[in-house]
Amino acid sequence: MPGKRVVSVSLGSSKRDSRVEIELAGIPYVMERRGTDGDFQKALNLIRELDGNVDAIGLGGIDLYLITGWRKYVIKDAKKLADAAKVTPVADGAFLKLALEKEAINGLQREGIINFKECRVLQITAVDRFGMASALASLAKEIVFGDLMFAFGVRIPMRSIRAVNILGFLFLPFICRLPFKMLYPVGEEQEKPSKPKFVDFFQWADVIAGDFHYIKRYSPPELPGKIIITNTTTVQDVQLLKQKGVKMLITTTPAIQGRSFGVNVWEGAVVSYLGKPAAEISEEEYLQVMRSFGWKPRVEVLS
Repeated sequence: MPGKRVVSVSLGSSKRDSRVEIELAGIPYVMERRGTDGDFQKALNLIRELDGNVDAIGLGGIDLYLITGWRKYVIKDAKKLADAAKVTPVADGAFLKLALEKEAINGLQREGIINFKECRVLQITAVDRFGMASALASLAKEIVFGDLMFAFGVRIPMRSIRAVNILGFLFLPFICRLPFKMLYPVGEEQEKPSKPKFVDFFQWADVIAGDFHYIKRYSPPELPGKIIITNTTTVQDVQLLKQKGVKMLITTTPAIQGRSFGVNVWEGAVVSYLGKPAAEISEEEYLQVMRSFGWKPRVEVLS
């Protein structure tokens, strides 16, 4: 089978760009991440340029879907980007995250790496990682979902999946129509100094899970003995977590040459491998293909 190329077009900083060549299930893959520094038009143009010339395009730094237990919601800005590709399939990682992150959390418990039943967990946001959220909610001693706190600055911790579902039903149809930069740091915003927020929740938690940019931006200077479950970390990010005193780093996708690629890149790899759209692939198919790729969460003891 000929080699495949997956390119993630990200609204994030170009300083985090990377390109690797790797063999997955006997197939040579080129996996790339290209940041557009928050420039929406540049991202549109790059997707149009790649369309028909690569095997899959990932959407990085933005979610196409936010998901609760009741339904999925489409982000307006992300749909504009996805619609720019007329030939090449586009993947934002939402469907793979549902399967992969749920299995990763259950596997960590099953293998005795973390006993969530003895842990207090802070998941920064749930609607972008509902598979992770549902698994953690079923296992954790106590849990707080921080969607309203970290995305909107409103001190309303949610302590159940039911609360997340109600939030989605009431607010996500409106939220998904907002400019994405109002919801999430893009471009230079990702490189700005941290602004610790709701520090008491970081201190309360034994495990901090979710999007790394939120963790990096809002966590306090010290996180002694904490366990971080996240993704898309670079070598520099790992050093930062060591300086904060983090005990263990877990990424739900494996590290390649020192960094973990976003789930959108891996979903693109699965889509190109199976030759069908992301939405038509079952959770079990995603897991089967990822296992054939040699997938397992990366577990790194830092201190």
